[in-house]
Amino acid sequence: MFSLMFFLLGGFLSVVYFFFSVFTLVDCAMHEPSEGSTKLVWILIILFGLGVGPLIYFLVRRPERIASFGR
Repeated sequence: MFSLMFFLLGGFLSVVYFFFSVFTLVDCAMHEPSEGSTKLVWILIILFGLGVGPLIYFLVRRPERIASFGR
C-alpha cells in the first residue's frame, strides 16, 4: 500500500514538473528579448539544467525580465 502511494505521488510530481518545464521553455522562447545570446543561453539552461534549470529561470530571470521589459 505504501509503495503504491509513493509510486502515484512520484508519477504526479513528474507530470507536474514536466508541464512546468514546458511552460518555462515556452515563456522563455516567446518573451525573452533577443539581445545577444541571452535567449539561447536561458533555453539551454532550462533544457540541460538537470532539474533545477526551469526553477532557476522561473525564480531568478523571469521576475528580472518582467521588471525590466514588462512582459
